[in-house]
Amino acid sequence: MTAPDLTLIQLSDTHLRPADGLMHGVVDTTANLTTAVAMVENSGTDVAALLLTGDLADNGAAAAYRRLRGVVEPAARRLGAEISYAMGNHDERGAFRAELLDEQPSTADCDSVCTVDGLRIVALDSSEPGRHEGHLSAAQLDWLAGVLDTPAPRGTVLVSHHPPLPSPVPTVHLLRLRGADRLAEVLKDTDVRLIVSGHAHHAGCGALAGIPVWVGPALAYGVAAVPPRGRLRAAADAGFSRIDVFGDQIVATAVPLSTADQVYDVDAAERLRMVHEVVGVW
Repeated sequence: MTAPDLTLIQLSDTHLRPADGLMHGVVDTTANLTTAVAMVENSGTDVAALLLTGDLADNGAAAAYRRLRGVVEPAARRLGAEISYAMGNHDERGAFRAELLDEQPSTADCDSVCTVDGLRIVALDSSEPGRHEGHLSAAQLDWLAGVLDTPAPRGTVLVSHHPPLPSPVPTVHLLRLRGADRLAEVLKDTDVRLIVSGHAHHAGCGALAGIPVWVGPALAYGVAAVPPRGRLRAAADAGFSRIDVFGDQIVATAVPLSTADQVYDVDAAERLRMVHEVVGVW
């Protein structure tokens, strides 16, 4: 078997809590993260970077970010891997900056860029304080266009917590990235090879401006894409992604972590009404 040129590991929607306890009374999110990291380390995979693609803390608590960092950064050092942290709608910018980036707390967008083995990773902050759907400002898109003006040796992977795609799950569909067409305009004729996102709590793929989009599974729990009629359902099915670069091809693979107890089973119309009230119709 031909080994990939380089491998990225996506850990998304970890939803870490500031202290011990089960999310929704079911999920030990810290244990899920620890198990995923151990699985990667024990595999002997040569990992170039870890992509932490948002909703890293369940409620933006500083202690949750410290727990996350205490698991991820020692593993990254052992793996010799870079880390790219991206904001999600459950994250809080001040604590995110202070605890993960060693920066002064700020409400400014947390966008970043790094290069590993010639592959550029650009993380866009698609969160908007007080909202759960995704948004990219005109200033962010201008910044991205400037970054992409100069091609990278192995091209670019773009990270955005919110998928710029529709979803078959109606609540996820309402909470996707708004204005994805604006992002598509910026990405035309650039070296972006893959868009990596999370947020949906289900794996999926599509394309934007002809560029493949990967929606990685969540480490907290999974949302059912084919639930019983009239229901929205989630179970404690955790997963992460490995993303391999093979020459001019990039392959994304969902890696299941567990199958466990149901997290929720609610009336779809009621939940949709609630989400409509929060975000409106767009």
